[in-house]
Amino acid sequence: MRAPWEALAGAEVFDLAQPMRTGMPQSPNHVPFRMVLERRHGDVVRADGGSAASEVIVTGGHVGTHVDALAHVSQDGRLHGGREAAPVQGHQGFTALGIDAFEPYVGRAVLLDVAAVHGVAALPPGYEITPGDLDRAADGLSPQPGEALLIGTGWSRHWDEPELFTGQSGGAPGPGAAAGRWLAERRPRLVGAESIAFEHIPPGRGHATLPVHRILLVEAGINIVETMRLWPLLDAGHREVLLIVNPLPLVGATGAPVRPLALARP
Repeated sequence: MRAPWEALAGAEVFDLAQPMRTGMPQSPNHVPFRMVLERRHGDVVRADGGSAASEVIVTGGHVGTHVDALAHVSQDGRLHGGREAAPVQGHQGFTALGIDAFEPYVGRAVLLDVAAVHGVAALPPGYEITPGDLDRAADGLSPQPGEALLIGTGWSRHWDEPELFTGQSGGAPGPGAAAGRWLAERRPRLVGAESIAFEHIPPGRGHATLPVHRILLVEAGINIVETMRLWPLLDAGHREVLLIVNPLPLVGATGAPVRPLALARP
C-alpha cells in the first residue's frame, strides 16, 4: 500500500485563495480588511541589535476567500435543522453552527466549468447559471454525495477590477435558485465559486436577496466557499481535483478566511 505522500508525488498544487490586502474587493455588507504594521523594525531594538516587526489585522469573517458557516443565514428566525437563531447567538458569536463546527475537508472536488460550456474565459456580469448549465458542465462526471462541487465562471480573472468584480452595479454571474436546488439535490459536503456571493446578482440589485444561501445553508446544511481563485484550474483544464479546505477555527464566527489547496496531476 502506497503512503499518502507517495500517492501525491508529482501532483501540481493550486492555491485557490485570493491575496488579502487593504482595499481588496469585498461585499459592502461586511467589515473591510485592514492591516497595518503596529511595530516596525527599529521601534524596539534588543541589546543584541535584534528587532522584530508585527502587524494588527482587522477583518470581517466574510472577506477574501472564506467559508460560510451554517450560522451565517437564517430564515424566519431559524437556522439549519429548524434551530431557533436567537437562543444560540450572543455578543461573542454562536454556540452552535459556527465556523468552528466545520470539519476540515480533504477529498474529491468536481469542477463545473460553466464558462467553458459557453466558450468564454469568463461569464458576463449578471449571468444566471441554470440547471442546464450545470448538467452540461458535469457531462462525463459523477459527483457523489459528501464531495465538493466548485462552479467555474472565470470571474476570479476580474479580481484586480474591484468595481466590476463586486458586481454592485453591473451584477455578477452565479447560480439562480433553480441551480441552487440542483446543487442541494446532489448533497455535496460543500460548494464553492469565484464571486463574492455564491448567487446570481442581477445588474443594479446588489445583494438584495440571497435565495441560494437559504437553500444551501439553511435548508440543506451545505457550507459555501466564496471568492475562490479558480482561473488557474480552469486554464489547466482540470475537472477533478483533490481539494483541501480548512478555515480558521474562529469560535462562534459565521465565517472565516481560508486558503483552499487543490492537487491535480499535470
